Amino acid sequence: MIKLRHEQRILAMTLLAGLPGTLVALIILWAGDYHTKLQATLSLLILSAWWGFAFAVRERVTRSLQTLSNMLAGLREGDYSLRARHASASDSLGLAMLEANILGDTLREQRLDALEATALLRRIMEEIDVVVFAFDAQSCLVLVNRAGERLLGAPLERLVGRDATALGLARCLEGTTLSTMDLSFQGRLGRWEVRRTTFRQGGVPHQLLVLADLSRVLRQEERQAWKRLIRVLSHEINNSLAPVKSMAGSLLSVMSRQPRPADLDDDLRQGLQLISDRSESLSRFMASYAELARLPPPSPAPVSVKSWIHRVAELETRLPVEIRDGPELMIEADGDQLDQLLINLVKNGVDAALETGGAVEIGWRQNGQQLEVWVQDEGPGLSDTTNVFVPFFTTRPGGSGIGLVLSRQIAEAHGGTLDLRNRSERSGCIARLTLPL
Repeated sequence: MIKLRHEQRILAMTLLAGLPGTLVALIILWAGDYHTKLQATLSLLILSAWWGFAFAVRERVTRSLQTLSNMLAGLREGDYSLRARHASASDSLGLAMLEANILGDTLREQRLDALEATALLRRIMEEIDVVVFAFDAQSCLVLVNRAGERLLGAPLERLVGRDATALGLARCLEGTTLSTMDLSFQGRLGRWEVRRTTFRQGGVPHQLLVLADLSRVLRQEERQAWKRLIRVLSHEINNSLAPVKSMAGSLLSVMSRQPRPADLDDDLRQGLQLISDRSESLSRFMASYAELARLPPPSPAPVSVKSWIHRVAELETRLPVEIRDGPELMIEADGDQLDQLLINLVKNGVDAALETGGAVEIGWRQNGQQLEVWVQDEGPGLSDTTNVFVPFFTTRPGGSGIGLVLSRQIAEAHGGTLDLRNRSERSGCIARLTLPL
């Protein structure tokens, strides 16, 4: 069986479609009483018109199909500039070309959006300080941003294709997806936050590695901590030494008088008492700081939340503490440290409530996978809640300013948080402690 091409099939179908009319015309022509030469001429014209029409139809159809094929080939190759002329919805071929034109416009817009998004992503990756690496399934580097080039001290061309071991990044591709590591690059040791995740490209799994330099941030925080510490220590020490120096100078001046005053003994007694009081105050201050700095890591053990809260509430004798019971819960924590934390919160609440004659309430509830404990009072509230967790900041006469700081340290050592803010529905404060269950 002879297999015809598409153009040949179109020509054959066109000839077959016109064959009945052509035969009828020829039969009528030769049946009439015409001159033989005229009949032959007319017959030739009819046959020529038949074949010409068939070839014209074939050319029209095949040209349209070729145009559509060229457009689809261009779209497949990524060339979205080709357009079909005479595209119209009035016929099937024109409708196909019209749809091809619309498809080209859509793909061109999507390509522009993708190029713009890729350019933006590339620009962001180049500008950010975070180091970004991408490794294939064989742990070979396939992508690195500018920060990564600076970190490794080599351009992109020399880095891509090298494995993680040769780059000194093999440790980062192992273990947990989020960790903190001490890593050395170009002979410089630093502390880095390592984040790792996976993605697929072309169906092949890859690993995305993100490194954030913590050393600079830690150094900045360390400098700020030292500045705050020096400021606080200078303030407290000067507050104690200034009156001591002044009193010592006054006593020396009195003792050098001739004759000596009759009340010299009283002046000496008062002056030495002042020096003793200020020295004791300075000693208490330094002991408080030492307590804050020597907080040991927690020793977890099972703790009943209800027993813990009731035990601490019963320790306060100045004012009855109302307890709002919650569910029966057990947590793994250092019971002694939690006692100290909650004692500080209850003590602060009672101190505030005694100023206004209000009440203090303590309660707890389960919030998802967290335990939430609150201590709220009906005191005067705080005019400024931004400094309450600053070491040695206090609003009470004789306060040490470390209770809340120590409490927050205990909460964070247990993986929790501690927050203190003014109540919204009435005067007073609410301290909210969250701990993982």
